[in-house]
Amino acid sequence: MHLMLLGCPGAGKGTQSKFIQEKFHLSQVSTGDMLRAAIRANTPLGQKVKVIMDEGRLVSDDIMIQLVKTRIKEPDCAKGFLLDGFPRTIPQAEALREQDIHLDYIIEINVPDEELIRRLSGRRIHPGSGRVYHLLYHPPKAEGLDDITGEPLVQRPDDSEETIRQRITIYHQQTEPLINYYKQQQELNGTKYRRVSGLGTEEEVRDRIFSILAATAREKESGRSFNR
Repeated sequence: MHLMLLGCPGAGKGTQSKFIQEKFHLSQVSTGDMLRAAIRANTPLGQKVKVIMDEGRLVSDDIMIQLVKTRIKEPDCAKGFLLDGFPRTIPQAEALREQDIHLDYIIEINVPDEELIRRLSGRRIHPGSGRVYHLLYHPPKAEGLDDITGEPLVQRPDDSEETIRQRITIYHQQTEPLINYYKQQQELNGTKYRRVSGLGTEEEVRDRIFSILAATAREKESGRSFNR
């Protein structure tokens, strides 16, 4: 299967991607992971991306398309892949179509804006290890300190409420148009668009998505058996 998750920052795309990847044995194509890797490597591209992300802006289409095209060509993606964080704009979606990359399903994880702000603004990070806490949902044992080392936790610049609101506004302006785009693609080439609620536990959201994808997995397996 070729899948894409759609949703605002904080909707849970990263978490659900891992569930889907394990269940259906797909390779995850995460633009967030690729961008963070570039930042950690401190390459010229990584330095440029860091400034853009810290300001809550979207990375340009040219950069994203270059990263994704390269990743999809890797051998593990031949068995199926899950796009996480791409495409985010109509030009990016058109670039996929022009490369003849067909998507079986577009899954939108829908979460109200105020819940997104609560989720993201409460995140705290231990810089040394990358361990993530949340002031409401997963607080550290000692306020403001990492459970393992006792070192101070920090809030990432792009997790401040002001930046989060800007990221959500950008999503509504630039990414939500993809919903209508893929609804049209559903009529043209069979790509299926579905919306699921992102409220509830991670497992509840997971089960909603799995119920949608299970039928497609069975159809593809039946097709392979028939072709044999």
